[in-house]
Amino acid sequence: MTLTITSLAQIHNVAKQFIDNIGTGKVFAFYGKMGSGKTTFIKAICEELGVTDVITSPTFAIVNEYHSEQTPKPIFHFDFYRIKKLEEVYDMGYEDYFYSGSLCFLEWPELIEEILPADVVKVKIEEQADGSRTVMF
Repeated sequence: MTLTITSLAQIHNVAKQFIDNIGTGKVFAFYGKMGSGKTTFIKAICEELGVTDVITSPTFAIVNEYHSEQTPKPIFHFDFYRIKKLEEVYDMGYEDYFYSGSLCFLEWPELIEEILPADVVKVKIEEQADGSRTVMF
């Protein structure tokens, strides 16, 4: 499926469309260049899921945990940008997150490709010449 974010004012509408079409997927790997809008889109998705916590990029923490009355389990937001060795991900107990049944949104999954679950949903975000973003999954 392909969705288009034409402006920040419209991002929540696209996030809602994304949620309406994710099916039973739980782990979502977001691919895109630096500045393509991965964090901003994940934030909009979480807000549409009812998260009222402050939603920020987990660049230094690697993972943030959010809660919502709309989801029975926590939502996990990962940023693997600063991972230097795969052992760091093993040490953090990634399996406890990825196989928990909770929604997991991953930024920079390229760095951990070999341990992504077989049923991961790959989401690609591309910036277009007009400044819009295309979200493909």
